[in-house]
Amino acid sequence: MIKKDLILGSAAAIMALAALTGCNKNGDRYDATGNFEATEVIVSSEVNGRIVDFDISEGDSLTAGVQVGLIDTTQMYLQKLQLESSIRALESSRPDAEEQLAPLEEQLAKQQRERRRVENLLEADVATEKQLDDITSSISILEKQLAAQRSSIDNSLESISSQIAAAEAQLAQVEDQLSKCRITSPINGTVLAKYAQAGELAIAGKPLMKVADIGNVYLKAYLVSSQLARVTIGQKVKVYADFGGGDRREYEGTIIWISDVSEFTPKNIVTADDRANMVYAVKVAVPNDGYVKIGMYGGVIL
Repeated sequence: MIKKDLILGSAAAIMALAALTGCNKNGDRYDATGNFEATEVIVSSEVNGRIVDFDISEGDSLTAGVQVGLIDTTQMYLQKLQLESSIRALESSRPDAEEQLAPLEEQLAKQQRERRRVENLLEADVATEKQLDDITSSISILEKQLAAQRSSIDNSLESISSQIAAAEAQLAQVEDQLSKCRITSPINGTVLAKYAQAGELAIAGKPLMKVADIGNVYLKAYLVSSQLARVTIGQKVKVYADFGGGDRREYEGTIIWISDVSEFTPKNIVTADDRANMVYAVKVAVPNDGYVKIGMYGGVIL
């Protein structure tokens, strides 16, 4: 009878030990705990104006760079048209240097040919020195006129080029302002909050919406200093999302950041050593299957 009781007692002890071991494997006791977070971006207006289109709702999925709204661009668009017209007018006012210099160059070439003819006649004692001097003086005057005309044309071209460059710079500024009237998300994500509606007046710096990349979340957990020797950047760990009531999901996470500065244990965090006052924050990246929500409680097993 005693032997039978011993056998039954041993069996119960083994079953209890197995149950405890199973609970540990399932992650009842986490090495670190924290809350799930995601990269959040608050998109604000970059210009002043009335919102003419903003047809999104909270929960909508957005693609980075794709327009989801528009702030009134009428005045800036008219300014753009004016600048483009000014640039075309300046381009058309550029002087044609070859056409304007051609008459003087032709006269100069003619006088140079005449001087060669007079020089030949002078060698044959048919022409006089005065004839040669007159032609040489005429050539000198034409060369100065040509140089002055060329300098004037160059200055005019430079002035027009400077005006065009200034107008193009203004045009680039207007186009930049026009692009800022387009409301877009800088990241692929989901709209968490919408702060403005079509028809309202947007002010530069005023938030329009909050977007979060909930497809790639991370668990921000806390470790005591004695655990740091067991973790490295890039390390794979088990992450559990706790839905409450014993319902949880397991994920494979990757440690992407370890704080190099200790801090006091947050009141809502339970560490492996509850007596620890100083802890180190870590971020564990987790691919979201749609079940993990921002702010949800989770744990890590190293």
